[in-house]
This record gives sequence, structure tokens and C-alpha cells, in this order.
Amino acid sequence: MELSKIENLLESYFGGATDLGEEEILMEYFNGPNVADHLMAYKPIFEGLLMARAEKSRRDFKLETKNTTGIIGSRWYAIAAMLVVIFGILGFFITQPRLSAEEKEALIAFENSKKAMILLSENLNKGTQQLQYVDQFRVEKNKIWKKN
Repeated sequence: MELSKIENLLESYFGGATDLGEEEILMEYFNGPNVADHLMAYKPIFEGLLMARAEKSRRDFKLETKNTTGIIGSRWYAIAAMLVVIFGILGFFITQPRLSAEEKEALIAFENSKKAMILLSENLNKGTQQLQYVDQFRVEKNKIWKKN
């Protein structure tokens, strides 16, 4: 194997840019007999990785099995929630008041009456302001008559 290729692969390896095939090439090179002297510092790393790969546990592990009814149950909750939302929206639209033609006419007449009352109130307020001037005139007139 070319030494420059190994050096490039080693640089890529420590940069985290190698794939499994390139890492296997490095493992074979550093676990083989012909490692260059200036690369001997990296040999223990790859020997340790080889030993770690060969390790096997003697302990039995029991994996917990998940209860699949939890997933199914959560789906039922989601379906029930969607149905509640749908029935709520439908109930809202169904219970909206629908006015008959007679009720619509009465509503229009009410709005017109309300506008007329507002107009009357505004004009009455203007008249009340004019009466204040008359009242002020009476007060001043009484002051003049009392002096004479």
C-alpha cells in the first residue's frame, strides 16, 4: 500500500471523513507487520480497536418488550380527540341562529329605529346647549335689575 495514501486516509480518519471501507484499510495496515516508523504512534490505537471489536460479553441481557397496546391505545385517544373536535365544530354550526324573513325585517326595523333615536338624541343635546345660553341670559338680567 502506498504510504501517502495511508497518510491521507489517516488524516481523513481523524477528521471524521472516512467511510467503513477506508477504516478497514487503515485497520489492515496498522495491524499488519509493515507499518512505517513515523506512523508507529498510531499502531496502538488500531490494535486497541481490533481487540475491542473481538470482545464478546458473557452476560445475558434481557430486552424489555414494549406493550403494544400503548401505541394502539394512543391511537384510539387521537381518534377520539379528532371526533370530539369534529362534533364540536358541527355543533357550533348547527346551533347558529337562522332568522326567518319576518325576523330579518324586524331586525332591520330595529336598526333603523336605533339610528333615528341616536339622531334625535344628538339634536336634543344641541338644544340643551342652547338653553344654557338662555339660562345665562336670565342670570345676567336678574343681576342688572337688582342693581337698579
